Amino acid sequence: MIVYGAILSPFVRKVLMFAAEKGLEIENRPGGMGQGGDAFIEASPFGKMPAFRHRGAAADGSDYLLADSSAICAYLDAKYPDNPLIPAEPCARGECIWLDEFADTILMVTGGKMFFNRIVAPYFLGREGDLAAAAAAEAEELPRLLNWLDARLAGRDYFVGLALCLADVSVAVVLGNIKQAGGEVDAARYPNLARWLGAVEARPSLSAYNSKMLKIIDKITGAAVQG
Repeated sequence: MIVYGAILSPFVRKVLMFAAEKGLEIENRPGGMGQGGDAFIEASPFGKMPAFRHRGAAADGSDYLLADSSAICAYLDAKYPDNPLIPAEPCARGECIWLDEFADTILMVTGGKMFFNRIVAPYFLGREGDLAAAAAAEAEELPRLLNWLDARLAGRDYFVGLALCLADVSVAVVLGNIKQAGGEVDAARYPNLARWLGAVEARPSLSAYNSKMLKIIDKITGAAVQG
């Protein structure tokens, strides 16, 4: 199985972490922003990352192709039902899908303003980011979202039920990008969220990918400063 996309994308890391938690071997190849060639475009006709290829898994024996991180995770959970990461119980499933959607949209919209304008625009696109927009997102939007997440974790180790699920994966990877863009999950202000995030980020399924992201960011930002 192949996931196309850059490790800096939280949605790519989401699929990779999800697969690792299920014990699945999955290869990460370049895709998006001019990379990946025809193989990537075949799997993601609109050029969005991540894209997914499972060789020979379609009903007719051809490669099964899919784009969108949530769709890919849903496929993997159904295809490999051992160690499910999307709950079957209706209320738990609804809560899990809602938090996944929250992370992909509401949280990422705010985090994207910070990550794009502080990291992507200046260091990857070679143009000045809108630092005022990034600062406003951090000061005016982010606290409300972190407060909401912190309250949901009061007295709980995970967002849904007693074990890690897709909701935890989805929120953690987006917070990873927010942290790299300067957004602090202050333990004094958000004690439940900070405790939870530390535990999730320590899991081998995520720590290795976060380390790769940090090395890329350190390399390009360091090179830019030296240059």
